[in-house]
Amino acid sequence: MPHHVSSLSPGPGETFPARPRSFASSSVTRRIAFLARRDLDNPAAGGSELLVDRIANGLAGAGHQVTLVCGGPAARRDYRVVSAGGDTGHFLRAKGAFTRQIGDCDLLVEVCNGMPYLTPLWHKGPTVCLVNHVHTELWDMRYPAPVARLGRRLEHWALASTHRGNLMIAVSDSTAAALRDLGVPADRIRVVHNGVDEPGPLLPKSTEPLFVSVGRLVEYKRVDVLLRLWERVRPVTGGKLVIVGDGPERARLEAMAGPDVLFTGRVSESEKHRLLCEAWLLLHPSQVEGWGLVVIEAAARATPTIGFNVPGLRDSVVDGVTGSLAGGESAFAAAWCTLAINRQRRSLMARAATARAENFSWNRTIQQFRDVAEEACLTATHEPRPAGARGSHT
Repeated sequence: MPHHVSSLSPGPGETFPARPRSFASSSVTRRIAFLARRDLDNPAAGGSELLVDRIANGLAGAGHQVTLVCGGPAARRDYRVVSAGGDTGHFLRAKGAFTRQIGDCDLLVEVCNGMPYLTPLWHKGPTVCLVNHVHTELWDMRYPAPVARLGRRLEHWALASTHRGNLMIAVSDSTAAALRDLGVPADRIRVVHNGVDEPGPLLPKSTEPLFVSVGRLVEYKRVDVLLRLWERVRPVTGGKLVIVGDGPERARLEAMAGPDVLFTGRVSESEKHRLLCEAWLLLHPSQVEGWGLVVIEAAARATPTIGFNVPGLRDSVVDGVTGSLAGGESAFAAAWCTLAINRQRRSLMARAATARAENFSWNRTIQQFRDVAEEACLTATHEPRPAGARGSHT
């Protein structure tokens, strides 16, 4: 049975009463439902979950009725959370959980992070698809070839075909470009950037070279590349490399780590704040990102980023201004050494990074989302659903 966590919401099995569907009036309470793989409390949660949580919190704080249907554990929040089952199985149970726990809504937001929910096949009504990044290359890294091909085709079909007529929210220009490459018309794509929390009082930089990497320890984050490059960089710079985060790759990465490498596992927000403040550089060797939220978190703490010139990072890092984007491993190591020993250059980038971070706030993110939500409700398509579609308001 799905686990139900509720706050300021109907009880289990109840549905929200009918409400006006227009988003035009701020005095109207709207019902917004999110379908996402994880709640922010999930140990595997990352930037996507934080984005959904901040938007949902903002909407709930404005008086709207918000429900998140997800897989895995669910924590009590200021909006309603329904766990529809396990991490994988909940994809099959999401429709049933939606029918039982919600029934109907003014806007359904499908968060598509690889595996889709195919909501247009079973839900009628205003729908938005939120995409952090298209997983094209990542399928091959995580699954055997036949499964990867099937997953890739399903994701592409879902984004380009089942959601035709619906608005798509991309978190960066890179993600928007990937959607266009799949055949999604540009006039249906809206970019809503992540925000960043106010960092509070900053702490001084470490007196000794300190380099930090923050993220889930999975294949595509490529922390193994960072550890290999550290063997080339450490004799030049000295200092310490700190790897923040946890995940399935941790044991393998710890086994290959050389001297002066510290694995912290997951840390508190206060400890992450301290490390990002004290760090000389944030190192982000990921193969692909939707945006790179930690880049802006570091920037807000006057810490430049070195990453590869890949989707997402080329949006969050201004190359040569707020950090450096490398075309290959040798260029990454060279930028790492250069910025570590050039304090003046590093300081200039730190100031530029801080100034850029001021352009991103969660209030702005929430307002951008509300604009898209209103547009989606006012222009909800009445085109026929894709072949095989069925369903109505429940």
